[in-house]
Amino acid sequence: MQLVAGEEFENLFRTCQHEAFHLEVQDTYETPEESEPFRKFLAAEPDDYGWFQPWLSHVREVTSRGVAINRARVVTEPHTDYTRFAKAVARFNAEAGEDVRYLPRHQIDTEELTQDDWWLFDDNVLAYTAFEPSGRWVGAAVTTDPRLVGYCRRVKQRVWASATPLAEYSNQ
Repeated sequence: MQLVAGEEFENLFRTCQHEAFHLEVQDTYETPEESEPFRKFLAAEPDDYGWFQPWLSHVREVTSRGVAINRARVVTEPHTDYTRFAKAVARFNAEAGEDVRYLPRHQIDTEELTQDDWWLFDDNVLAYTAFEPSGRWVGAAVTTDPRLVGYCRRVKQRVWASATPLAEYSNQ
């Protein structure tokens, strides 16, 4: 595996031809760039979401080439504060072109999941997300190992087939 970040990570999206799939399995993330927006969310303070614009621009750029960006979140119910925050912000992901879906954790056998988050590009390049203990994202550990890629492809298929689209899940 090779750790990539910044431009190298973005190149995974640029070279992607069909789909960038992201699996998220944590109920809470503590990334420093989200700490102030998360605080505002909890305090019901207004937010201009300027911090989120670089990602949304990236999504628009990738999806304008015809590449699907699909995100599945496996979440515990009742939701943590962070899951409520991520769900509230997900409307911007969807407006930018992502297909965001939710799967309640109790609806899947944990043996059918991974413990880590990852991206799967065109079903053949796997990128495990890597975080520092502080919660700061440091990049992705990338592999094309057919066994790991095949396993994550099967996890993706199970999760995606059972996950509920954001618009329907939001009403739950």
